[in-house]
Amino acid sequence: MKKLIYLALVVLLASCGPKPATDFTVTITNDQAFDREELVEVPISDVAKKVKLIDEEQYIILDAEGNQVPYQITWDDNLLFPAIVKANAKAVYTIAIGEPIEVEPLVYGRHYPERFDDIAWENDRTAYRTYGPALQRRGERAFGYDAWVKRVPELVVEQRYANELDPDTQAEIARLRKARKYEEANELYNSVSYHVDHGNGLDCYKVGPTLGCGTAALMQGDAILYPYCWKEHEIMENGPLRFTVKLVYNPFVVGKDSVVETRIISLEKGSQLNKTVVSYAGLSKTTPVATGLVIHPEHPTAYVLENDKGYIAYADLTDNVNNGNGVIYVGAVMPNKVKEAKTVIFSDKEAKERGASGHVLAISNYKPNTEYTYYWGSGWSKYGFESMETWTDYLNHYTLSVRNPLAITY
Repeated sequence: MKKLIYLALVVLLASCGPKPATDFTVTITNDQAFDREELVEVPISDVAKKVKLIDEEQYIILDAEGNQVPYQITWDDNLLFPAIVKANAKAVYTIAIGEPIEVEPLVYGRHYPERFDDIAWENDRTAYRTYGPALQRRGERAFGYDAWVKRVPELVVEQRYANELDPDTQAEIARLRKARKYEEANELYNSVSYHVDHGNGLDCYKVGPTLGCGTAALMQGDAILYPYCWKEHEIMENGPLRFTVKLVYNPFVVGKDSVVETRIISLEKGSQLNKTVVSYAGLSKTTPVATGLVIHPEHPTAYVLENDKGYIAYADLTDNVNNGNGVIYVGAVMPNKVKEAKTVIFSDKEAKERGASGHVLAISNYKPNTEYTYYWGSGWSKYGFESMETWTDYLNHYTLSVRNPLAITY
């Protein structure tokens, strides 16, 4: 009898003890008529219910062939990984316990106090910059996003800043100019400047006091309430697959309201466009919000307005059309139908003040205590976008993707 009781106790304890981990299968469905390669997210809390880690164990993610795919643990505790799904098809991925492969970072960004508080970031396709408080204190008016084109998948922005801002090089340039050796000074400057293409791209986009490459701004009547430089920043995640930064701005007046704008900007590997979520604390009534692309006089009619399809676009001939820097295609995608898409041309006085002809605008209504989400970015004629048609094809597919997200089941 004692032996039977002992055996029963052993069975009971075994049933109550730790159970072996079970693989977590994720099925991703694409209901669109084109192939898609996108980053998808699965909450770690859902995975942990089935695949329990012990001590130093880690997750791995496998595709249908058993190959590991890279992943990132996001700032809000999701597993972020790339999924490839054929048109009107499904793909299956498995999350298990194992030793993850090493991942080469495909995104990176940081605050550059050495360059008047720029925040710059990039992925394997393109790069961007937004301006900070040190620049504002100098009196320079730079409201919009800047686009830095690149034509290599490697990360290059850190080296561009290092070359441009090297103190010894800058001192030598100053010495040569003081000695009136202008040709030597210019040659040295051009050898390090990020405004010159050294084989990986350059900064040749002109922003000025405009909305630049897709900045959002509230409106009062027909007037744009231009946002100035950010006040506070927080880099929330920095790769290897996605970069995210949170920006908070100084209060500004809208009617009788004191409003504080917050933006969360994300750039994922492989994407030309940033996702941006904007909110306006303190706003008391519904107010128009515009997403804008600056129009320059060198190409005044090279824009596309696709209100129903959900995107706007413009072909920019860069800051010097004679430099052979190609064409920068800029655009913005709206996940929801916008109220109006139009161009606004500046008066002669405003055009002179802003160094531009006007804006392409997509206008929506922003309701208090909500978020305005949209996507913006650029492509370059020297890195995959040979024409406006190839750019608008990209924007059209992107819009279809954000309006018809991949379905994830597990």
